[in-house]
This record gives sequence, structure tokens and C-alpha cells, in this order.
Amino acid sequence: MGLEDDFLKDDLDDEKTIEYIKNYLPQELKEKYSEDELYYFLDLIDEYYSESGILDAKPDEDGCIEVDLGQIVDYIIKEAHKDEMGEYDPEEILFVVQGELEYTESLDDDEE
Repeated sequence: MGLEDDFLKDDLDDEKTIEYIKNYLPQELKEKYSEDELYYFLDLIDEYYSESGILDAKPDEDGCIEVDLGQIVDYIIKEAHKDEMGEYDPEEILFVVQGELEYTESLDDDEE
């Protein structure tokens, strides 16, 4: 598989993730965030995972890795402010983070 195929696969994965998050959000938030904002949040979630070292963490005896959703939310809000994207409500961003995590877990469930 070439580099271009990898990018196309990543784009498709991101599309599916965004679609899942949009369906996961409570009704009052479904129309609040644009797709561009959701892609931005998704990029920040990926960035957090890369920079926090969580991807290198060792799973516990059940095969789980502890993820602090609050830290991810704080990271998104801090970066969005720094990037001048706007001010976001932590409780609302938590739904986005939870949606991304649920989607990732659903993929893991499909592989078992």
C-alpha cells in the first residue's frame, strides 16, 4: 500500500469517526459544531495521544490503559484558545472526546 493509499485510508477513518461523534452528541450539540471544528478536535485528540505518551503506556492485567478524559478536554480547550479557534465549554467538549473513545472501542470490539 502506497503513501497515497495510507492518506486515503486515514481520511476515510476520520470521516467515519466524525460521523460517529455527530451521532453520539446530544441533540442540542449536533448542529452546534461544524465538521471543520470536529475535525480540529479530532486532530487535537490525536495530538494529545501522541504527545502524552499514552500510546506507549503498558496495559494493565485486563489489557486496559487508563485514559483521563478530563486531561484530553483540558488539552483541547487550551490548544483551541492558543490557536484562536474560540472558547469551548468543557462539558460539551467532553461529549466529543467520549464519542471518539466510544468509536475507537467499537473498532476494538469488532476485531475480537
